[in-house]
Amino acid sequence: MSPRAGQAGHPAHTLAFVESPVQLLNVLEWAHLHGLRGADEPARPSVPAQARRSPASAIQPADSELTVVVLSPTDPMTRGQLRRMADLARDEGYRVRWEEARGGTTAPFSTIGGLAGALRRADRIVMGDPFSRYVQLLLTITRARDLVVVDDGTATMEFVAQLARGERLVRWHRKGGRPGARDLLFAPVSSSARRRLTPSARRRVEVFSSMPVTETPEGVTITANDFAWTRARFGPPRITKGADMVGTSLVETGVVDGDRYLEAVRGLARAHGATRYFAHRRESAEKLHRLAAETGLEIVRPDLPLELIARRGPIGRTILSFPSTVVHTLPLALVGTGVRVAVFDIDPTWLTENASPRAQGFLSGVTGTARDVHRLAAVSLA
Repeated sequence: MSPRAGQAGHPAHTLAFVESPVQLLNVLEWAHLHGLRGADEPARPSVPAQARRSPASAIQPADSELTVVVLSPTDPMTRGQLRRMADLARDEGYRVRWEEARGGTTAPFSTIGGLAGALRRADRIVMGDPFSRYVQLLLTITRARDLVVVDDGTATMEFVAQLARGERLVRWHRKGGRPGARDLLFAPVSSSARRRLTPSARRRVEVFSSMPVTETPEGVTITANDFAWTRARFGPPRITKGADMVGTSLVETGVVDGDRYLEAVRGLARAHGATRYFAHRRESAEKLHRLAAETGLEIVRPDLPLELIARRGPIGRTILSFPSTVVHTLPLALVGTGVRVAVFDIDPTWLTENASPRAQGFLSGVTGTARDVHRLAAVSLA
């Protein structure tokens, strides 16, 4: 912990930056594990070191105040879920600062300028997406000695692996090849962010994740996220007899062909008797309308991350999913409920010509490393 944090009457201040509902959920999980408090409540005891994967070097931010900064996107579904998550954060006693970070040409400059003072004063920075150019810019301003990366889904796996190998930070679904003009223009900032996210004598780095970490960067503390806050706050859920299906944005990100995806959903729903389809917040309205019309599935637009929706219930006894974050997180959130999470692999023939050469291997790794899930046999897509 930084020297300022130890001064009497000056608790450490933690500043968390989130851009998605899942990131905010995982900030709440991290704060719960470490015993952070709101601005006007007494400190909570942090969880014993045995709960962590790397207890010897774990960052222990007890007696620390947390402010969550929402760098709001423009997508209506994401904004709606973020507002619900922000309410939950306030209910836990944390400050929430909502920034219209993308509300026009001058919004980024106004947002960064308005946050500069808080960034320089912060003892600890928590971020949900180290690949975000917005977050990388903010990292160039902070003097914080403690940096924490909380889960942003499967991207966390790639971030840790790239950091361990000393590679530039690039999202896994980005197509291979030479960087574009914007990438080259932003390269100095991205390089600076990678250096700041590398532990040193002056800086400690923690990764808080429910995802499997196979390559641990030297000096990085890996802390397990077991969704203790979610399980304590919600449920247990009522379990229905049928099956539910979880949607994915692989079509929207250009990885999977839309027609093949529709065929796969239809085949899975028929084979396993699924009746509901929980849409990903980034799935297009056009695609969802077509899914409803051609599969007969009830399309559900969740107002919170699926881990919370499932924990509140009602939820099907079987949850069907393609390779995604939820095959790692739902078994943790639903432990002890009897709900089965089943995953169906992406066939290589479904990939688009624009998919990254790394896409198939990465998606297979997401499925292969998932614990407590059932692998589904191929179904007829006729």
